[in-house]
Amino acid sequence: QVRLEESGGGWVHTGDSLRLSCAGSGRTFSVARMGWFRQAPGKEREFVATIRWSSGSTFYTDPAKGRFTISRDNAKNMLYLQMNSLKPEDTAVYYCAGTRNSGAYGYTRDDFYTYWGQGTQVTVSS
Repeated sequence: QVRLEESGGGWVHTGDSLRLSCAGSGRTFSVARMGWFRQAPGKEREFVATIRWSSGSTFYTDPAKGRFTISRDNAKNMLYLQMNSLKPEDTAVYYCAGTRNSGAYGYTRDDFYTYWGQGTQVTVSS
């Protein structure tokens, strides 16, 4: 079992930055890939970014490209999401997710991931 816990959310203004953290515990050595998703009020949960744990290769959704950076610290079992130039449309609950699935496809879907944190709220005011 892998347990994930997000932190770092908050209330910021347009253009500000935030860094979200996700602490992993348990059988974290089994994780092949981790990702960040978000869910805005009244909307479905959507993919933001993913990272392959061993190689560090990353992939982003278009709205995140150039503004968000996903990274990991293998030694500390930590996942991060650095978010710059935040916009009101970035307001959402952000979730980190993990999976033992090492497949090369499907990793933008939430059903690709097995382990989920409880989420952290990010609110961006205009």
